[in-house]
Amino acid sequence: MTSQVSSPAEQADGTVVGEQRRPDGTKDVRRLDRVVIRFAGDSGDGMQLTGDRFTSETASFGNDLSTLPNFPAEIRAPAGTLPGVSSFQLHFADHDILTPGDAPNVLVAMNPAALKANIGDLPRGAEIIVNTDEFTKRAMQKVGYATSPLEDGSLAGYGLHPVPLTTLTVEALKDFDLTRKEAERSKNMFALGLLSWMYHRPTEGTEKFLRSKFAKKPEIAEANLTAFRAGWNFGETTEDFAVSYEVAPATKAFPVGTYRNISGNLALAYGLVSASRQADLPLFLGSYPITPASDILHELSKHKNFGVRTFQAEDEIAGIGAALGAAFGGSLAVTTTSGPGVALKSETIGLAVSLELPLLVIDIQRGGPSTGLPTKTEQADLLQAMFGRNGEAPVPIVAPRTPADCFDAALEAARIALTYRTPVLLLSDGYLANGSEPWRIPALEELPDLRVRFAQGPNHTLDDGTEVFWPYKRDPQTLARPWAVPGTPGLEHRIGGIEKQDGTGNISYDPANHDFMVRTRQAKIDGIEVPDIEVDDPDGANLLVLGWGSTFGPITAAVRRLRVQGVPVAQAHLRHLNPFPGNLGEVLGRYEKVVVPEMNLGQLALLIRAKYLVDARSYNQVSGMPFKAEQLAAALKEAIDA
Repeated sequence: MTSQVSSPAEQADGTVVGEQRRPDGTKDVRRLDRVVIRFAGDSGDGMQLTGDRFTSETASFGNDLSTLPNFPAEIRAPAGTLPGVSSFQLHFADHDILTPGDAPNVLVAMNPAALKANIGDLPRGAEIIVNTDEFTKRAMQKVGYATSPLEDGSLAGYGLHPVPLTTLTVEALKDFDLTRKEAERSKNMFALGLLSWMYHRPTEGTEKFLRSKFAKKPEIAEANLTAFRAGWNFGETTEDFAVSYEVAPATKAFPVGTYRNISGNLALAYGLVSASRQADLPLFLGSYPITPASDILHELSKHKNFGVRTFQAEDEIAGIGAALGAAFGGSLAVTTTSGPGVALKSETIGLAVSLELPLLVIDIQRGGPSTGLPTKTEQADLLQAMFGRNGEAPVPIVAPRTPADCFDAALEAARIALTYRTPVLLLSDGYLANGSEPWRIPALEELPDLRVRFAQGPNHTLDDGTEVFWPYKRDPQTLARPWAVPGTPGLEHRIGGIEKQDGTGNISYDPANHDFMVRTRQAKIDGIEVPDIEVDDPDGANLLVLGWGSTFGPITAAVRRLRVQGVPVAQAHLRHLNPFPGNLGEVLGRYEKVVVPEMNLGQLALLIRAKYLVDARSYNQVSGMPFKAEQLAAALKEAIDA
C-alpha cells in the first residue's frame, strides 16, 4: 500500500521463498514473495478485461497489488501492428508494494506485435507465453521479424512456452453453435484460465462476472466459461508447465478493515459522492468526455440515488459553466477534464475566482501539448493550474499520490472549496486514474464533517442603523465570503466577472479597491490551513527527495532500495501544491541536496527554487510512462555521490 517501512523484497524480482510437492506428486508448487505479469495483444484481444479479472481475483485473495493498463489512443489501431498493442501489467505480492513493477516476470504475448513491443522490458530468465497460432509469416513481417523469434534462438535467454491458444480455444468450444471467429474471441479467457492455474488464483469471481456480463447471451457466457476452464485444465495437464506458483496473502500489509480493489478514477468518484453527503449538498457534475477523465462521468451517472446529477455538455466551456451555475445555486459543483480541457475552462475558472464560489476542477493529466498522448500519463499541468488564467487568479491545488488516495484527495479538495469559497484544482493523472490497488473502505465516522451554513439574512449594519446583506463581507478567519442561495429573501446581490467593491459587491473601477481585492483574494488562498509536510528520514540523510502526485510509488520504492543498500535518503511528498505546507521552507533548509523527480521538465522544481531560493535539482521524464524504481534509485545514488 503506501507504508514507507523498508522492504528488501521491493528490490527483488520474484524471490522464491519455498517449494513443495502437490499431494498427488505430479507438479511442483513454488512460493514467491511477488510476481509481475504483463498481458499483451491487439487492442481487440481483451487484454484489459483479462488483466482486470486477474487483478480482481488477486485482490480477493488478499495480495497487495498495483496495476498499469497501457493501451493505444486510437479507437481501433490496425490489427497486428506495434501501435495497436494493448497491455496490462499487474504486480502482486505477499507484502506492501508501491508500483506496478519495473520489469515483468511473465509476459503473455497474443501475437508477434505484442512480443516485439514488450520483449525489451523483460529481464533474462523471464517466462514468455506466446500464442503460436498468430505467428504466421505475414504477421511477423508486419512488425519486422525476418525469421520466427520462436525458432531462431533469439529467445534462448527466456523461459519460452509456445501455446496454440487460438487452436486450443476453438477445440474447447467445438460443441457450441459458434463460428470460428466467435470462438476465437474467447482465447483471452483461455489465457486467463492458464495464468489463474499457474498462480493459484480464485476462479469463482471470474465465473460470476462472466455469467453477469453475458446474462442476455447465455451461450456466449457458457463459451467463455468453458474457455476459462479449459485454460485452467491445460495448465494442470500439459507437460510444458511443470511448476505452478503461490504468492501468499499480504496479511501484514493491511490494517484491519474491509478492502476492495479500486482505480483512481473510481476512488475519485466515490470521494465526490462522499463529500456531497458529508456536506449535505447535492452533487452536480458538468463535464465533457475526455480521456482519461471520462470514467468519472460514467461512474457518477450511476448514483442518482445519492442526489448526484450529471450533465454531459456539448463542450468543455459549457460543462464548467453549468457547474459554476450549480455552485451559485448551492450545489457541490464539479467539472472533470484533462489538460486540453483545463485550457478551455480557464476563463470560467477565473470567473469562479472572482465570484468566490466553491467549485472542484478535476484534471486527470495526460501527455501534451495539444491532443498529445491521450492514453498516456504526465504531470505537465502544474504550471497551468498555478498560473493558467488572466490576471491575478490564485487557485488552491491538491494532488493525490496513489489510486486509493484519490478518495481522500477528493474530500480534501471539497473541504477547501467549501470552507474558503474558492475553485480548487485537483491534479490526478492517467497512471493513477487507470491504475488500481487495494483500498480500505472507511467507516462513516472517519469522514470529515463538511457541512456549510448558507447566508440567511442581513450581515452588515450601515451607519444609519439599516441592516443589509453584503455579499463580500468576509469571515475574519478564512476570508471567505457568505454563500447566498438565489431566492433567499433579502439576499439579492449583483453577480458577474467585473471587479467588485469590497463588501458590497457593487461594480468598482477604483484603483485602490482593485489593489485591495486582488491582495485579499491572494491572502485568502495563502491562509488556507493545510497540514505540515511529513519527512521520512530515519538515518539523518543529506539528500531529500521531494515529490508530488503519482511519483510517490516509484520514489518510495527507489528510496527503499537505497536504504537496503545502506544509503541514507530522506523523502517527503506534497499533497498541497498551493498553498505549500507552512513548514516546507524549514524542511528544505535542513538538507544539503534536494532532488525533485517529475514527469515533466521541472515544474515543481521551478516553483520551489523561486519561492524558497534552494538549489532544487530536477530529475525529469516525459515518456508517457511512469518512472521505474530502479531508474530513480540510480539517479538518486548519482546525486548523492556527486
